[in-house]
Amino acid sequence: MTGLMTQAPEPPSGTTAQWLTDRAIRALFWGLLALPYGWRVPLCGWVMSRLIAPLAGWPQRIRTNLALTLPDLAEAEIARMVRKVPDNIGRTVIEIYSGADFIARATSLPLTGDGVAALEAAKAQGRPVILATGHFGNYDAVRAALIARGYPLGALYRPMSNPWFNDHYVRAIGTIGQPLFERGRHGMALMLRHLKSGGMLGILPDQRIGTGAKLNFFGQEALTALSAAEMALKYDALLIPTYAIRQSDGLSFRIIVDTPIPIGTPEAMTQALNDNLEGLIRKYPDQWFWIHRRWKP
Repeated sequence: MTGLMTQAPEPPSGTTAQWLTDRAIRALFWGLLALPYGWRVPLCGWVMSRLIAPLAGWPQRIRTNLALTLPDLAEAEIARMVRKVPDNIGRTVIEIYSGADFIARATSLPLTGDGVAALEAAKAQGRPVILATGHFGNYDAVRAALIARGYPLGALYRPMSNPWFNDHYVRAIGTIGQPLFERGRHGMALMLRHLKSGGMLGILPDQRIGTGAKLNFFGQEALTALSAAEMALKYDALLIPTYAIRQSDGLSFRIIVDTPIPIGTPEAMTQALNDNLEGLIRKYPDQWFWIHRRWKP
């Protein structure tokens, strides 16, 4: 009787256009996931670069951001970036949806960088750590590599605006590792509890936030969230820049754990994160998501 009276979960609330978009995405992913990993990843990159990106207006957005921040870039390099940036995004998306195949590749990668010893010491001591990365390479490769090594790494995520897409997206990133914390009051409360108990948290502070501080990024004023630095100061957590750099084969990564950010004001610490990420982007410019409206007024 109780089973008969249990209400079914309510379906997602969204628009017809969002539902149709999600159906198309699901069909694409279904076809790609039927292919061997070494084929599906570059193919999804090609589809994103050659078909989806032009429809989404990404080439012009990439050009606008590059004109603002790297005005001396040659046209040939700009044209290459217009192709390669969406290609990396496409590869990243299907890797995240590849579950065990992606996890197996990521977990076999060694940890490199001057911050590895500090990270290992924090784990042994049960000290909280905030791993700050960016929309660069494949940021979830870091999460997979660390969770497989027993690091208590949770991640903060922002729900997608399309509720049907968000449903399977959260399942996909959840397969890589738990816990996940949805941006919002409830998710933030769980996240802080995890951090205060000695957990580790992955966060991506490289997007524009309207309430952020006016800091420098590529020589331009960029509104930037101070939350990572503020939490590090409040909970005595190490703040460590961490990245996964896509390698020339397009399938593997180099995991970098940089030196922890020195203690200072939230503004100084966050500026150090901006500078750290900018330095890496200048070395590998086509691996950052230049489609963001990072410098929007």
